[in-house]
Amino acid sequence: MAIQVYNTLTRRKEPFEAVQPGKVGMYVCGPTVYKPSHLGHAVGPIIFDTIKRYLQYRGYQVRWVVNVTDVDDKLIVESANQKTTVFELAERVTADYLANLKKLNVVGIDDLPRASECIPEIIEIVQRLIDRGAAYPVDGDVYFDIIKDEDYGKLSNRKPEEQASGTREGLVLGGKRNPGDFALWKASKPDDPDEVKFDSPWGKGRPGWHIECSAMSSKYLGQPFDIHGGGMDLIFPHHENEIAQSETARGCQFAKYWMHNGLTRINTKKISKSDPEMQDLLRRLTLSALLNEYSPELIRFFVLQTHYRRPIDFSNDAMESSNKALSTFYRFFERVERITGTSPYDVPFKPEGAAGIADPVAGAFLKTVAEYKLRYEEAMDDDFNTAGGIAALFELVTFINRFADEQQLEASKGVKADAAQSLQSAAGTVIFLGQLLGLFSEKPPKAEESLGGELTAKLVELLIDVRNKARKAKQFEIGDHIRTQLAAMGVKLEDRPDGTIWRME
Repeated sequence: MAIQVYNTLTRRKEPFEAVQPGKVGMYVCGPTVYKPSHLGHAVGPIIFDTIKRYLQYRGYQVRWVVNVTDVDDKLIVESANQKTTVFELAERVTADYLANLKKLNVVGIDDLPRASECIPEIIEIVQRLIDRGAAYPVDGDVYFDIIKDEDYGKLSNRKPEEQASGTREGLVLGGKRNPGDFALWKASKPDDPDEVKFDSPWGKGRPGWHIECSAMSSKYLGQPFDIHGGGMDLIFPHHENEIAQSETARGCQFAKYWMHNGLTRINTKKISKSDPEMQDLLRRLTLSALLNEYSPELIRFFVLQTHYRRPIDFSNDAMESSNKALSTFYRFFERVERITGTSPYDVPFKPEGAAGIADPVAGAFLKTVAEYKLRYEEAMDDDFNTAGGIAALFELVTFINRFADEQQLEASKGVKADAAQSLQSAAGTVIFLGQLLGLFSEKPPKAEESLGGELTAKLVELLIDVRNKARKAKQFEIGDHIRTQLAAMGVKLEDRPDGTIWRME
Protein backbone atom coordinates (compact mmCIF):
# COMPACT_ATOMS: atom_id res chain seq x y z
CA MET A 1 0.00 0.00 0.00
CA ALA A 2 1.32 3.43 -0.94
CA ILE A 3 1.44 6.12 1.71
CA GLN A 4 -1.74 8.22 1.71
CA VAL A 5 -1.62 11.81 2.96
CA TYR A 6 -4.56 14.06 3.78
CA ASN A 7 -3.89 17.30 1.90
CA THR A 8 -5.57 20.37 3.40
CA LEU A 9 -5.27 22.05 0.01
CA THR A 10 -7.42 19.46 -1.78
CA ARG A 11 -9.39 18.36 1.30
CA ARG A 12 -8.85 14.68 0.59
CA LYS A 13 -6.34 11.88 1.02
CA GLU A 14 -3.89 11.51 -1.82
CA PRO A 15 -1.15 9.02 -2.70
CA PHE A 16 2.18 10.44 -1.57
CA GLU A 17 4.43 11.12 -4.56
CA ALA A 18 7.57 13.11 -3.89
CA VAL A 19 8.47 16.07 -6.10
CA GLN A 20 11.89 14.45 -6.59
CA PRO A 21 11.71 10.64 -6.47
CA GLY A 22 13.20 9.30 -3.26
CA LYS A 23 13.67 12.71 -1.66
CA VAL A 24 11.32 14.69 0.59
CA GLY A 25 11.53 18.35 1.58
CA MET A 26 9.45 19.18 4.65
CA TYR A 27 8.95 22.60 6.23
CA VAL A 28 7.12 23.14 9.52
CA CYS A 29 6.38 26.51 11.08
CA GLY A 30 8.28 26.91 14.34
CA PRO A 31 7.83 29.18 17.34
CA THR A 32 7.92 32.92 17.80
CA VAL A 33 10.50 32.92 20.56
CA TYR A 34 9.36 35.58 22.99
CA LYS A 35 8.11 33.41 25.88
CA PRO A 36 8.87 29.87 27.07
CA SER A 37 7.21 27.25 24.91
CA HIS A 38 4.22 25.32 26.19
CA LEU A 39 2.87 21.86 25.39
CA GLY A 40 1.19 23.09 22.21
CA HIS A 41 4.56 24.03 20.78
CA ALA A 42 5.82 20.46 21.25
CA VAL A 43 2.93 18.76 19.48
CA GLY A 44 3.91 19.72 15.93
CA PRO A 45 7.59 18.82 16.35
CA ILE A 46 6.70 15.43 17.88
CA ILE A 47 4.28 14.67 15.04
CA PHE A 48 6.52 15.73 12.18
CA ASP A 49 9.59 14.12 13.75
CA THR A 50 7.58 10.89 13.68
CA ILE A 51 6.52 11.50 10.08
CA LYS A 52 10.16 11.96 9.09
CA ARG A 53 11.14 8.74 10.88
CA TYR A 54 8.46 6.79 9.04
CA LEU A 55 9.27 8.31 5.65
CA GLN A 56 12.90 7.32 6.19
CA TYR A 57 11.77 3.81 7.11
CA ARG A 58 9.91 3.73 3.79
CA GLY A 59 13.13 4.60 1.99
CA TYR A 60 12.92 8.37 1.52
CA GLN A 61 15.75 10.80 2.11
CA VAL A 62 14.13 13.58 4.14
CA ARG A 63 15.27 17.15 4.78
CA TRP A 64 13.22 18.79 7.53
CA VAL A 65 13.31 22.54 8.11
CA VAL A 66 11.80 24.31 11.14
CA ASN A 67 11.98 28.09 11.33
CA VAL A 68 12.45 30.36 14.32
CA THR A 69 10.67 33.73 14.22
CA ASP A 70 13.08 36.07 15.97
CA VAL A 71 11.83 39.31 14.35
CA ASP A 72 8.34 40.17 15.52
CA ASP A 73 6.35 42.82 17.40
CA LYS A 74 5.84 40.43 20.33
CA LEU A 75 9.59 40.06 20.74
CA ILE A 76 10.06 43.82 20.74
CA VAL A 77 7.42 44.30 23.45
CA GLU A 78 8.62 41.40 25.63
CA SER A 79 12.32 42.33 25.38
CA ALA A 80 11.43 45.84 26.55
CA ASN A 81 9.45 44.38 29.47
CA GLN A 82 12.44 42.24 30.44
CA LYS A 83 14.91 45.09 29.83
CA THR A 84 17.00 43.02 27.43
CA THR A 85 17.67 42.97 23.70
CA VAL A 86 15.41 41.30 21.16
CA PHE A 87 18.04 38.82 20.04
CA GLU A 88 19.23 37.97 23.56
CA LEU A 89 15.65 37.11 24.45
CA ALA A 90 15.21 35.16 21.22
CA GLU A 91 18.37 33.12 21.74
CA ARG A 92 17.50 32.34 25.36
CA VAL A 93 13.99 31.16 24.53
CA THR A 94 15.22 29.24 21.48
CA ALA A 95 17.84 27.43 23.55
CA ASP A 96 15.19 26.37 26.08
CA TYR A 97 12.88 25.24 23.26
CA LEU A 98 15.57 23.12 21.61
CA ALA A 99 16.72 21.60 24.89
CA ASN A 100 13.17 20.48 25.60
CA LEU A 101 12.70 19.05 22.10
CA LYS A 102 15.87 17.01 22.55
CA LYS A 103 14.46 15.53 25.76
CA LEU A 104 11.30 14.64 23.83
CA ASN A 105 13.48 12.76 21.32
CA VAL A 106 12.72 15.26 18.55
CA VAL A 107 16.07 14.84 16.83
CA GLY A 108 15.22 14.97 13.13
CA ILE A 109 15.36 18.72 12.44
CA ASP A 110 17.99 19.33 9.77
CA ASP A 111 17.85 23.12 9.47
CA LEU A 112 16.68 25.74 11.97
CA PRO A 113 16.89 29.10 10.19
CA ARG A 114 16.19 32.39 11.97
CA ALA A 115 14.16 35.06 10.21
CA SER A 116 16.89 37.60 10.95
CA GLU A 117 19.34 35.48 8.94
CA CYS A 118 17.22 35.54 5.78
CA ILE A 119 16.67 39.28 5.21
CA PRO A 120 18.32 39.29 1.72
CA GLU A 121 16.05 36.44 0.57
CA ILE A 122 13.01 38.23 2.00
CA ILE A 123 13.85 41.49 0.23
CA GLU A 124 14.39 39.61 -3.04
CA ILE A 125 10.89 38.06 -2.91
CA VAL A 126 9.24 41.37 -1.98
CA GLN A 127 10.96 43.10 -4.90
CA ARG A 128 9.80 40.34 -7.25
CA LEU A 129 6.22 40.91 -6.14
CA ILE A 130 6.49 44.66 -6.66
CA ASP A 131 7.97 44.12 -10.12
CA ARG A 132 5.06 41.84 -10.99
CA GLY A 133 2.51 44.39 -9.84
CA ALA A 134 1.30 42.18 -7.01
CA ALA A 135 2.71 44.34 -4.20
CA TYR A 136 2.95 48.07 -3.58
CA PRO A 137 4.94 50.30 -1.22
CA VAL A 138 3.26 52.88 0.98
CA ASP A 139 5.39 55.19 3.15
CA GLY A 140 8.04 52.55 3.80
CA ASP A 141 5.56 49.68 4.18
CA VAL A 142 4.99 47.14 1.42
CA TYR A 143 1.68 45.30 1.03
CA PHE A 144 0.60 42.29 -1.02
CA ASP A 145 -2.45 43.00 -3.18
CA ILE A 146 -4.67 39.94 -2.70
CA ILE A 147 -6.86 40.92 -5.68
CA LYS A 148 -3.89 40.20 -7.98
CA ASP A 149 -3.89 36.55 -6.89
CA GLU A 150 -6.73 34.89 -8.81
CA ASP A 151 -6.96 31.83 -6.56
CA TYR A 152 -6.38 33.58 -3.23
CA GLY A 153 -8.19 31.64 -0.51
CA LYS A 154 -7.79 28.18 -2.02
CA LEU A 155 -6.30 26.71 1.16
CA SER A 156 -8.80 28.14 3.65
CA ASN A 157 -11.69 28.31 1.19
CA ARG A 158 -12.07 32.05 1.77
CA LYS A 159 -12.50 34.61 -1.00
CA PRO A 160 -10.82 38.03 -1.15
CA GLU A 161 -14.13 39.84 -0.79
CA GLU A 162 -14.71 38.06 2.53
CA GLN A 163 -11.68 39.84 3.99
CA ALA A 164 -13.75 43.05 4.19
CA SER A 165 -16.13 41.43 6.65
CA GLY A 166 -16.40 43.45 9.83
CA THR A 167 -14.95 46.66 8.38
CA ARG A 168 -16.77 49.88 7.62
CA GLU A 169 -17.54 50.36 3.94
CA GLY A 170 -14.81 52.28 2.13
CA LEU A 171 -12.41 52.17 5.09
CA VAL A 172 -8.81 51.47 4.09
CA LEU A 173 -6.23 51.49 6.87
CA GLY A 174 -2.55 52.33 6.60
CA GLY A 175 -2.71 53.08 2.88
CA LYS A 176 -3.88 49.57 1.96
CA ARG A 177 -5.88 49.18 -1.25
CA ASN A 178 -7.97 46.34 0.16
CA PRO A 179 -8.76 45.45 3.78
CA GLY A 180 -7.32 41.96 3.26
CA ASP A 181 -3.95 43.15 1.91
CA PHE A 182 -1.15 42.04 4.23
CA ALA A 183 2.26 43.44 5.07
CA LEU A 184 5.35 42.10 3.36
CA TRP A 185 7.62 44.76 4.85
CA LYS A 186 7.00 47.08 7.80
CA ALA A 187 8.62 50.49 8.10
CA SER A 188 10.52 51.00 11.33
CA LYS A 189 8.87 52.94 14.12
CA PRO A 190 10.82 55.56 16.07
CA ASP A 191 10.87 53.41 19.20
CA ASP A 192 11.92 50.18 17.46
CA PRO A 193 15.28 48.81 18.67
CA ASP A 194 18.13 49.31 16.22
CA GLU A 195 18.72 45.56 16.06
CA VAL A 196 15.39 44.98 14.27
CA LYS A 197 15.85 47.73 11.69
CA PHE A 198 17.12 46.38 8.40
CA ASP A 199 18.05 48.33 5.29
CA SER A 200 15.82 47.83 2.26
CA PRO A 201 14.91 49.62 -1.00
CA TRP A 202 11.87 51.01 0.86
CA GLY A 203 13.75 52.28 3.89
CA LYS A 204 14.68 50.77 7.23
CA GLY A 205 12.20 48.25 8.53
CA ARG A 206 11.56 44.57 9.20
CA PRO A 207 9.73 41.78 7.39
CA GLY A 208 6.12 40.78 7.87
CA TRP A 209 5.41 37.44 9.47
CA HIS A 210 4.21 35.56 6.37
CA ILE A 211 7.08 36.51 4.07
CA GLU A 212 9.61 35.15 6.55
CA CYS A 213 8.38 31.58 6.09
CA SER A 214 8.21 31.90 2.30
CA ALA A 215 11.84 33.01 2.20
CA MET A 216 13.16 30.43 4.67
CA SER A 217 11.36 27.45 3.15
CA SER A 218 12.38 28.24 -0.43
CA LYS A 219 15.97 29.02 0.61
CA TYR A 220 16.50 25.56 2.09
CA LEU A 221 14.08 23.40 0.08
CA GLY A 222 13.52 25.21 -3.20
CA GLN A 223 10.07 25.57 -4.75
CA PRO A 224 8.00 23.50 -5.01
CA PHE A 225 8.77 21.26 -2.04
CA ASP A 226 6.82 18.31 -0.72
CA ILE A 227 5.27 18.92 2.71
CA HIS A 228 4.37 22.13 4.51
CA GLY A 229 3.17 21.50 8.05
CA GLY A 230 1.86 23.43 11.02
CA GLY A 231 -1.05 23.80 13.40
CA MET A 232 -4.60 24.18 12.12
CA ASP A 233 -4.68 27.69 13.53
CA LEU A 234 -2.12 28.69 10.88
CA ILE A 235 -4.26 27.78 7.86
CA PHE A 236 -5.59 31.34 7.74
CA PRO A 237 -4.11 33.84 7.40
CA HIS A 238 -0.52 32.61 7.69
CA HIS A 239 -0.41 29.66 5.31
CA GLU A 240 -2.91 31.20 2.93
CA ASN A 241 -0.71 34.25 2.60
CA GLU A 242 2.43 32.16 2.24
CA ILE A 243 0.89 30.43 -0.77
CA ALA A 244 -0.29 33.67 -2.34
CA GLN A 245 3.02 35.51 -2.14
CA SER A 246 5.24 32.49 -2.94
CA GLU A 247 3.33 31.28 -5.99
CA THR A 248 2.86 34.81 -7.32
CA ALA A 249 6.56 35.56 -6.91
CA ARG A 250 7.86 32.33 -8.48
CA GLY A 251 5.07 31.45 -10.87
CA CYS A 252 4.94 27.84 -9.71
CA GLN A 253 3.43 25.68 -6.97
CA PHE A 254 4.70 26.47 -3.46
CA ALA A 255 4.19 23.19 -1.57
CA LYS A 256 2.57 19.99 -2.80
CA TYR A 257 1.03 18.64 0.43
CA TRP A 258 -0.30 20.74 3.29
CA MET A 259 -0.53 18.88 6.60
CA HIS A 260 -2.10 20.47 9.67
CA ASN A 261 -2.07 19.04 13.16
CA GLY A 262 -4.91 19.51 15.63
CA LEU A 263 -4.61 22.06 18.41
CA THR A 264 -3.89 21.36 22.05
CA ARG A 265 -6.77 22.03 24.43
CA ILE A 266 -7.32 22.15 28.16
CA ASN A 267 -10.86 21.19 29.06
CA THR A 268 -11.69 21.49 25.32
CA LYS A 269 -10.36 25.07 25.18
CA LYS A 270 -7.48 25.85 22.79
CA ILE A 271 -4.21 26.86 24.39
CA SER A 272 -3.57 30.52 23.63
CA LYS A 273 -0.97 32.86 25.09
CA SER A 274 -3.33 35.79 24.43
CA ASP A 275 -6.12 34.38 26.62
CA PRO A 276 -5.87 35.98 30.11
CA GLU A 277 -7.69 33.03 31.70
CA MET A 278 -4.91 30.71 30.62
CA GLN A 279 -1.90 32.61 31.88
CA ASP A 280 -1.62 30.60 35.12
CA LEU A 281 -2.20 27.33 33.28
CA LEU A 282 0.45 28.22 30.73
CA ARG A 283 2.96 28.83 33.49
CA ARG A 284 2.28 25.28 34.67
CA LEU A 285 2.24 23.88 31.14
CA THR A 286 5.54 25.19 29.90
CA LEU A 287 7.58 22.37 28.44
CA SER A 288 10.15 22.73 31.19
CA ALA A 289 7.50 22.38 33.90
CA LEU A 290 5.84 19.42 32.19
CA LEU A 291 9.14 17.63 31.77
CA ASN A 292 9.75 18.01 35.49
CA GLU A 293 6.40 16.37 36.18
CA TYR A 294 6.22 13.71 33.47
CA SER A 295 8.78 11.63 31.64
CA PRO A 296 9.61 12.79 28.10
CA GLU A 297 8.59 9.42 26.69
CA LEU A 298 5.20 9.67 28.38
CA ILE A 299 4.57 13.13 26.89
CA ARG A 300 5.51 11.89 23.44
CA PHE A 301 3.35 8.79 23.85
CA PHE A 302 0.44 10.96 25.01
CA VAL A 303 0.66 13.13 21.88
CA LEU A 304 0.95 10.20 19.47
CA GLN A 305 -2.02 8.33 20.94
CA THR A 306 -4.22 10.82 19.06
CA HIS A 307 -4.34 11.05 15.27
CA TYR A 308 -2.39 14.16 14.31
CA ARG A 309 -5.38 15.92 12.70
CA ARG A 310 -7.50 15.65 15.84
CA PRO A 311 -7.35 18.00 18.86
CA ILE A 312 -5.24 16.88 21.80
CA ASP A 313 -7.02 17.27 25.13
CA PHE A 314 -4.61 17.64 28.01
CA SER A 315 -5.60 16.86 31.59
CA ASN A 316 -4.12 15.09 34.60
CA ASP A 317 -6.55 12.22 34.01
CA ALA A 318 -5.48 11.93 30.38
CA MET A 319 -1.82 11.80 31.39
CA GLU A 320 -2.56 9.17 34.04
CA SER A 321 -4.40 7.09 31.45
CA SER A 322 -1.46 7.39 29.04
CA ASN A 323 0.94 6.43 31.82
CA LYS A 324 -0.99 3.23 32.50
CA ALA A 325 -1.03 2.43 28.78
CA LEU A 326 2.70 3.03 28.41
CA SER A 327 3.37 0.91 31.48
CA THR A 328 1.80 -2.03 29.63
CA PHE A 329 4.78 -1.99 27.29
CA TYR A 330 7.28 -1.59 30.13
CA ARG A 331 5.79 -4.56 32.00
CA PHE A 332 5.97 -6.59 28.80
CA PHE A 333 9.64 -5.78 28.29
CA GLU A 334 10.36 -6.71 31.91
CA ARG A 335 8.57 -10.02 31.43
CA VAL A 336 10.59 -10.87 28.34
CA GLU A 337 13.77 -10.13 30.26
CA ARG A 338 12.67 -12.39 33.14
CA ILE A 339 11.96 -15.25 30.74
CA THR A 340 14.97 -14.95 28.46
CA GLY A 341 17.50 -13.35 30.79
CA THR A 342 18.15 -10.62 28.22
CA SER A 343 16.52 -7.22 27.88
CA PRO A 344 14.76 -6.83 24.50
CA TYR A 345 16.41 -3.40 24.33
CA ASP A 346 19.75 -5.21 24.00
CA VAL A 347 18.72 -7.55 21.16
CA PRO A 348 19.14 -6.12 17.62
CA PHE A 349 15.99 -6.29 15.52
CA LYS A 350 16.14 -8.89 12.75
CA PRO A 351 13.47 -8.49 10.05
CA GLU A 352 13.86 -12.12 8.95
CA GLY A 353 12.14 -13.18 12.21
CA ALA A 354 11.52 -16.92 11.77
CA ALA A 355 14.88 -17.66 10.11
CA GLY A 356 16.65 -20.49 11.91
CA ILE A 357 13.60 -21.44 14.02
CA ALA A 358 13.02 -25.22 13.80
CA ASP A 359 10.11 -25.49 16.24
CA PRO A 360 6.88 -25.25 14.14
CA VAL A 361 4.95 -23.63 17.01
CA ALA A 362 7.56 -20.89 17.42
CA GLY A 363 7.78 -20.46 13.65
CA ALA A 364 4.01 -20.03 13.31
CA PHE A 365 4.12 -17.58 16.21
CA LEU A 366 6.67 -15.38 14.43
CA LYS A 367 4.67 -15.46 11.20
CA THR A 368 1.72 -14.01 13.12
CA VAL A 369 4.03 -11.39 14.64
CA ALA A 370 4.92 -10.37 11.07
CA GLU A 371 1.20 -9.99 10.30
CA TYR A 372 0.83 -7.57 13.21
CA LYS A 373 3.80 -5.64 11.83
CA LEU A 374 1.90 -5.29 8.55
CA ARG A 375 -1.13 -3.96 10.46
CA TYR A 376 1.11 -1.34 12.02
CA GLU A 377 2.46 -0.35 8.61
CA GLU A 378 -1.04 -0.17 7.15
CA ALA A 379 -2.05 2.26 9.90
CA MET A 380 1.01 4.45 9.37
CA ASP A 381 0.63 4.33 5.58
CA ASP A 382 -2.89 5.71 6.07
CA ASP A 383 -2.05 9.38 6.71
CA PHE A 384 0.55 8.59 9.40
CA ASN A 385 -2.06 7.26 11.80
CA THR A 386 0.09 6.94 14.92
CA ALA A 387 -2.97 6.14 17.04
CA GLY A 388 -3.68 3.15 14.81
CA GLY A 389 -0.01 2.18 14.89
CA ILE A 390 0.04 2.20 18.70
CA ALA A 391 -3.20 0.18 18.75
CA ALA A 392 -1.49 -2.45 16.56
CA LEU A 393 1.42 -2.56 19.00
CA PHE A 394 -0.97 -3.13 21.91
CA GLU A 395 -2.57 -6.00 20.01
CA LEU A 396 0.86 -7.42 19.25
CA VAL A 397 1.91 -7.30 22.92
CA THR A 398 -1.35 -9.02 23.93
CA PHE A 399 -0.67 -11.76 21.37
CA ILE A 400 2.92 -12.27 22.56
CA ASN A 401 1.84 -12.42 26.22
CA ARG A 402 -0.79 -15.00 25.30
CA PHE A 403 1.89 -17.09 23.58
CA ALA A 404 4.09 -16.89 26.68
CA ASP A 405 1.16 -18.00 28.85
CA GLU A 406 0.13 -20.87 26.57
CA GLN A 407 3.71 -22.12 26.36
CA GLN A 408 4.16 -21.63 30.11
CA LEU A 409 7.44 -19.85 29.42
CA GLU A 410 7.56 -18.01 32.71
CA ALA A 411 6.79 -21.10 34.77
CA SER A 412 9.46 -23.18 33.04
CA LYS A 413 12.82 -23.46 34.75
CA GLY A 414 14.60 -23.53 31.41
CA VAL A 415 13.19 -22.02 28.24
CA LYS A 416 13.94 -23.85 24.99
CA ALA A 417 16.26 -22.03 22.62
CA ASP A 418 13.66 -21.66 19.86
CA ALA A 419 11.06 -20.33 22.29
CA ALA A 420 13.52 -17.82 23.77
CA GLN A 421 14.70 -16.72 20.33
CA SER A 422 11.18 -16.29 19.01
CA LEU A 423 10.13 -14.34 22.11
CA GLN A 424 13.15 -12.05 21.84
CA SER A 425 12.48 -11.53 18.14
CA ALA A 426 8.84 -10.63 18.78
CA ALA A 427 9.77 -8.21 21.55
CA GLY A 428 12.42 -6.72 19.27
CA THR A 429 9.72 -6.11 16.68
CA VAL A 430 7.69 -4.17 19.25
CA ILE A 431 10.68 -2.02 20.18
CA PHE A 432 11.69 -1.46 16.54
CA LEU A 433 8.20 -0.33 15.52
CA GLY A 434 7.96 1.81 18.65
CA GLN A 435 11.24 3.49 17.74
CA LEU A 436 9.69 4.59 14.44
CA LEU A 437 7.40 6.65 16.68
CA GLY A 438 10.36 7.95 18.68
CA LEU A 439 9.51 5.63 21.60
CA PHE A 440 11.54 2.90 23.35
CA SER A 441 14.86 4.44 22.34
CA GLU A 442 16.28 3.91 25.82
CA LYS A 443 15.58 1.33 28.47
CA PRO A 444 13.35 2.88 31.15
CA PRO A 445 14.86 3.29 34.62
CA LYS A 446 14.51 0.41 37.02
CA ALA A 447 11.91 0.67 39.74
CA GLU A 448 14.51 1.37 42.41
CA GLU A 449 15.96 4.21 40.31
CA SER A 450 12.52 5.76 39.91
CA LEU A 451 11.93 5.51 43.63
CA GLY A 452 15.02 7.43 44.54
CA GLY A 453 17.90 5.15 45.45
CA GLU A 454 19.17 1.83 46.68
CA LEU A 455 18.24 2.33 50.34
CA THR A 456 14.61 3.16 49.50
CA ALA A 457 14.42 0.15 47.20
CA LYS A 458 15.70 -2.09 49.98
CA LEU A 459 13.02 -0.74 52.32
CA VAL A 460 10.35 -1.63 49.74
CA GLU A 461 11.81 -5.12 49.42
CA LEU A 462 11.74 -5.42 53.22
CA LEU A 463 8.05 -4.44 53.32
CA ILE A 464 7.30 -6.97 50.60
CA ASP A 465 9.10 -9.66 52.64
CA VAL A 466 7.08 -8.71 55.76
CA ARG A 467 3.88 -8.84 53.70
CA ASN A 468 4.70 -12.28 52.32
CA LYS A 469 5.45 -13.63 55.80
CA ALA A 470 2.16 -12.12 57.09
CA ARG A 471 0.22 -13.80 54.29
CA LYS A 472 1.87 -17.16 55.00
CA ALA A 473 0.79 -16.72 58.62
CA LYS A 474 -2.74 -15.95 57.32
CA GLN A 475 -2.50 -12.40 58.69
CA PHE A 476 -4.14 -11.08 55.52
CA GLU A 477 -5.19 -7.75 57.05
CA ILE A 478 -1.52 -6.83 57.62
CA GLY A 479 -0.60 -7.94 54.09
CA ASP A 480 -3.44 -5.93 52.54
CA HIS A 481 -2.50 -2.89 54.61
CA ILE A 482 1.10 -2.99 53.36
CA ARG A 483 -0.07 -3.35 49.74
CA THR A 484 -2.54 -0.46 50.11
CA GLN A 485 0.01 1.88 51.68
CA LEU A 486 2.65 1.09 49.07
CA ALA A 487 0.08 1.74 46.31
CA ALA A 488 -0.67 5.12 47.87
CA MET A 489 3.03 5.94 47.48
CA GLY A 490 2.98 4.86 43.82
CA VAL A 491 4.47 1.40 44.35
CA LYS A 492 2.47 -1.33 42.65
CA LEU A 493 2.95 -4.98 43.64
CA GLU A 494 2.44 -7.93 41.33
CA ASP A 495 2.25 -11.39 42.85
CA ARG A 496 3.65 -14.05 40.53
CA PRO A 497 4.30 -17.80 40.89
CA ASP A 498 8.00 -17.10 41.29
CA GLY A 499 7.58 -14.25 43.76
CA THR A 500 6.38 -10.67 44.11
CA ILE A 501 7.72 -7.95 41.83
CA TRP A 502 7.13 -4.21 42.16
CA ARG A 503 7.22 -1.11 39.99
CA MET A 504 6.48 2.57 40.21
CA GLU A 505 3.14 3.65 38.73
